[in-house]
Amino acid sequence: MTDNSPRPVRTRFAPSPTGSLHIGGLRTAMFNWLFARHHNGRFILRVEDTDQKRYDPQALRILMEGMRWAGLDWDEGPDVGGPYGPYIQSERLTLYQKWAQWLVDNDKAYPSYETPAELEAIRKDLESRKLPPGYNRQHRDLTPEQRAAFEAQGRKPVIRLKMPLEGETIVNDAIHGDVRFENARQQDTVLLKSDGFPTYHLAHVVDDHFMEISHVLRAAEWMPSVPVHWQLWQAFGWEPPVYAHLPVMLNPNGKGKMSKRNPPRDAKGNIIPVLVDDYIQAGYLPEAILNFLANIGWNFGDEREIFTMNDAIERFDLSRINQANSAFPPEKLDWLNGIYIRELPVERLAALLREPLERAGFKVDDDRLMKIAPLVQIRMKTLNDVVELAGFFFHDEFEPAPADQLPQKGMTAEQTRAALEQAGAALSALENFTHEEQEAAMRALAERIGVKPSALFNVLRVATTGQAVATPLFETMEILGRNESLRRIQLAAAQLAALIGSPVQPE
Repeated sequence: MTDNSPRPVRTRFAPSPTGSLHIGGLRTAMFNWLFARHHNGRFILRVEDTDQKRYDPQALRILMEGMRWAGLDWDEGPDVGGPYGPYIQSERLTLYQKWAQWLVDNDKAYPSYETPAELEAIRKDLESRKLPPGYNRQHRDLTPEQRAAFEAQGRKPVIRLKMPLEGETIVNDAIHGDVRFENARQQDTVLLKSDGFPTYHLAHVVDDHFMEISHVLRAAEWMPSVPVHWQLWQAFGWEPPVYAHLPVMLNPNGKGKMSKRNPPRDAKGNIIPVLVDDYIQAGYLPEAILNFLANIGWNFGDEREIFTMNDAIERFDLSRINQANSAFPPEKLDWLNGIYIRELPVERLAALLREPLERAGFKVDDDRLMKIAPLVQIRMKTLNDVVELAGFFFHDEFEPAPADQLPQKGMTAEQTRAALEQAGAALSALENFTHEEQEAAMRALAERIGVKPSALFNVLRVATTGQAVATPLFETMEILGRNESLRRIQLAAAQLAALIGSPVQPE
């Protein structure tokens, strides 16, 4: 196993823009990017849009936005250009057609003229004889006269590769070592479709050659196609790149690839996102996502789990990539994201919190947001947590909690009402409404009325925020201000009085 190559390092990420960027695709792009950056090489973005039925023009924009969000910049690509363009395959059709014809002319490939109905008949025949599905090679050795007859009928052929029928194809993979394939078990794969568009097999080999790609890092699910690709390199007589097949990212239970069609779930049954857009919307930071993905299948060394991409660039090599597929641990991502949130400068955190708050329908005040950011910072796993923790700061109208949620363990409704009234009086008498003075006064009150401080604090939290879980109590009331805090405490006391049928004591 080796990643050594005398050629300048050039890697590529070549997605097919048929939808949003998959989280596994982002990891593949990241590994190619890390490898190129480690070797001071070039990272290329190439668009494989030859499947015109599934191609979505909007998907390319979304895909590129997702990569930029993650910080994976490319040196060459459809938007930045480069010396080996164009970087969109549909703009390179004449190149693929030329080299497909070269293969035919040199007896390395052949035209195959079957209609869809005839191919279906071949499939059913193989199935009835309990033979492996595929193609029976019946047009592999047509005479020139037979080909001419088919073309006279107006049939447009596909071009198929002439795979060796005997022996083995042996490919040295930089992660898996020598991988052996029996040629007799391989198919004569379609290289060029009848509409003149190439399949992935032809297009990526031609592009990798002319773009001078030195290393191909791609998911292990492509391993079955390796003998076809390797035989294509041999047929052309071109120097192949170093192949490295990356471990597949599995569902959290270790069974099956993460798929949008069958969404994975965590231990609690919650659906786990599989698209990068969903992680952005869910409030994850790009730094945390990349750190997390790097830990799935690659080992930084010295048992370190938290590192920057600059650290990863310095250490990245293929010898630390595992051969085995790896499960996706969602709880580890939440843990990592929380750590990265806590390390953010408050100014950047406040800027990032604006979007989830506005998406939730709140009108955000910049001054208040700056005050709130450090209060929520140590409690969040995702940026979206700010809505639950601190959304109450931005309500147009305060939404009090139901009265029956105010009493805490060991306190009756009447005791709770009395405690709120006394708390309001004590807070009203404070010279300065700082969180330090508030806390000292409330601790003294709790001791005087014989309740645990935590119980009194929880009562006040529900009274002033309308919820049981929120930002730190006294800092919250300091931000709300004396008048608003006292108004909410009085409102809560009134609710309890109505609940127990007792009038509020006059001030």
